Amino acid sequence: MLPVPDTAIIVVAAGSGTRLDAGAPKAFVGIDSHSILRHALDGVFAAAPAQVVVVAPAGFEGDAETELRAAAGDRIDLGSVVTGGDTRQRSVAAGLDALWGDITRVLVHDAARALTPPEVIDAVAVAVDGEIGILPTLPVVDTLKRVDGEAVVGPIDRSELAAAQTPQGFPRALLEAAYEAALSSGVEYTDDAALYAAAGHHVRQIPGSARGFKITTAADLERARHLLAAVAETAAEAHAAAPVPWSGPRVGLGTDVHGFGGDGDLWLAGLEWPGEPALSGHSDGDAVAHAIVDALLGAAGLGDIGEHFGTAHPEYAGAHAEVFLARTRELLEDAGFAIGNVSAQFQGNRPRFSARRAEAERVLSAALGGAPVSITATTTDGLGFPGRGEGIAVTAVAMVHPR
Repeated sequence: MLPVPDTAIIVVAAGSGTRLDAGAPKAFVGIDSHSILRHALDGVFAAAPAQVVVVAPAGFEGDAETELRAAAGDRIDLGSVVTGGDTRQRSVAAGLDALWGDITRVLVHDAARALTPPEVIDAVAVAVDGEIGILPTLPVVDTLKRVDGEAVVGPIDRSELAAAQTPQGFPRALLEAAYEAALSSGVEYTDDAALYAAAGHHVRQIPGSARGFKITTAADLERARHLLAAVAETAAEAHAAAPVPWSGPRVGLGTDVHGFGGDGDLWLAGLEWPGEPALSGHSDGDAVAHAIVDALLGAAGLGDIGEHFGTAHPEYAGAHAEVFLARTRELLEDAGFAIGNVSAQFQGNRPRFSARRAEAERVLSAALGGAPVSITATTTDGLGFPGRGEGIAVTAVAMVHPR
């Protein structure tokens, strides 16, 4: 279940596209292999989660639903399609009628601004507060002139001008009230910010994006195609230059050392050894199992035993080998790895291991889902702390491979 968002995005896709003259409503004209609407929705769903209402032309609701599902992925429960009206204002009003009760801020976005980056969408949503509307803009860079017929009569100060873009964001309650007033008066506004301001509310600008241009003419459509082709070419070059990830077997090394001095009997290689002095440790001190865990985690690149089972995880205090190994197997499976085999050797004068080798290997293998496990033991001819009988040292090697 997805959490219910407090933000909604109304994607207006009900325009006829007369100036584009492509034989279909503008939102359903192809840029590349995808339509204008699909590209707009890809940007919307790449932004933070929000309720998404697509306003489609009458008769194209099914096409809009198809594009919505393709873009939404696992967020499809956040999306819906409604039928637009005969004007843009009536289409937005239809979108407002479809909002959930939890929504407190609304973004209105033209599907024709299909390449608007998700960062702009997120910035508008964050900037909306309880009273002020938000308008993404770009500075006007062309030199502007005031004309009268064919005569140029004077310059226009472009420092006071900005090019408006979408999405435009508003507090829901105030926007709904502004729409009710506009629909009652019969006045048609050029955009939602103008409608909101006409109702007596303030609108603030934030930076927009050059990629947020509106696809209106055939030249705009060609510009969008060139931009997408350039992005695809750059991505292909980066992919070709990137190193190929290793997909073969991976090997990990683990070591563990525990001194004698724990409570109760010894636990080693998954077995209890009655009468043998226990090893000291956070859990049962089973140095063989712990070295195997480190070898497996290292092979899969998943950190080490301290990260997953250390003192910050009190639930593993006193746990035995089967708990550690079963959980490690789950971690590897979640990361996409299967265990190939494991080999471990412990150094110590006691316990005498050969008589229980096969039993230990069966127990450890079962905990690892049947992966082959081999255990060997050796003394150190009285050298070092294992030779002096102070504790046990273990080295383990594990091989894993991608599933």
